[in-house]
Amino acid sequence: MQAVTIVCVGKLKEGYWRDAAVEYQKRLSAFCRLSTVEIEEERLPQNPSAAQIAAGLEAEGRRILSKIAADSFVVALCIEGKLQSSEELARMLDRAAVSGKSDVIFVIGGSFGLSDEVKKLSNYKLSFGKMTLPHQLARVMLL
Repeated sequence: MQAVTIVCVGKLKEGYWRDAAVEYQKRLSAFCRLSTVEIEEERLPQNPSAAQIAAGLEAEGRRILSKIAADSFVVALCIEGKLQSSEELARMLDRAAVSGKSDVIFVIGGSFGLSDEVKKLSNYKLSFGKMTLPHQLARVMLL
């Protein structure tokens, strides 16, 4: 059975997000070994400068990278990623497993996205569309 890990920045704060995540995790347990790793979100001021955002992304990126094993198939969720149907995503996961990548890691960034280092490390970039979604909603949608 394929191991799937979701590495995400931040926690699901509202109960309705947590309830939805628990429900979908339960449904997915028949198909994969699913785990979630929450990375602490970098605290930034109310109106951060570009430099503060870059520093925050870099700090979050280091924490994310520390949770990724070298032999994992890494999928970064980012706006510049590729749009896929559910069937296409399933085929991609099957191809990863056949190629010897039994551990798949999906990475969801925080409010300002993912660091360039995380994106460079990823084997694939996936997008849910051109709209910016709250990272809590993206997590539930991924599940």
